[in-house]
Amino acid sequence: MMEIKPIKRNVNIVKLSQDHHASLLFCWKIRQGIKYHIEFDRLKQYVEYFWNTHFSEHFKEEEQFLFKSFIDENVEKAIEDHHKIKELISKLSYEIPAKRNELLSELADTVNQHVRFEERILFPHLEKKLSDEQLEIIGTQINEEPLQDNYHDNFWTKSVSL
Repeated sequence: MMEIKPIKRNVNIVKLSQDHHASLLFCWKIRQGIKYHIEFDRLKQYVEYFWNTHFSEHFKEEEQFLFKSFIDENVEKAIEDHHKIKELISKLSYEIPAKRNELLSELADTVNQHVRFEERILFPHLEKKLSDEQLEIIGTQINEEPLQDNYHDNFWTKSVSL
């Protein structure tokens, strides 16, 4: 059996990878909420919370500090992904009830695929293309505060009534 080794990330962008871990947990929580038939409004409120406390700042940091240093098709794909995620989140406000879980699933899948792309393809690519000096400057611009997902409603935990 092949051992999967953790990805070694440049110290200056480790924080972005840590944020990605929180994003993968976000996907899992949304999927759990769907699985447990949690009311749409509760899930939507969590998505809005996560957008306001995480995604909006994370996307801004990547786009303003990391991506502006080197533009190519990989960076453009990441920016397109950000736009798609924003669009999916905004659709939650007006989606017809019959399509809501489908939209939430699409959001979770899109975030998951985006994070995997950045971690497996984009970040290693940028670590090769950017100089140590560029990465150090980026590292000084990124907020070092770790994401705290302290959402008040733990809808993703299995209820006794299920």
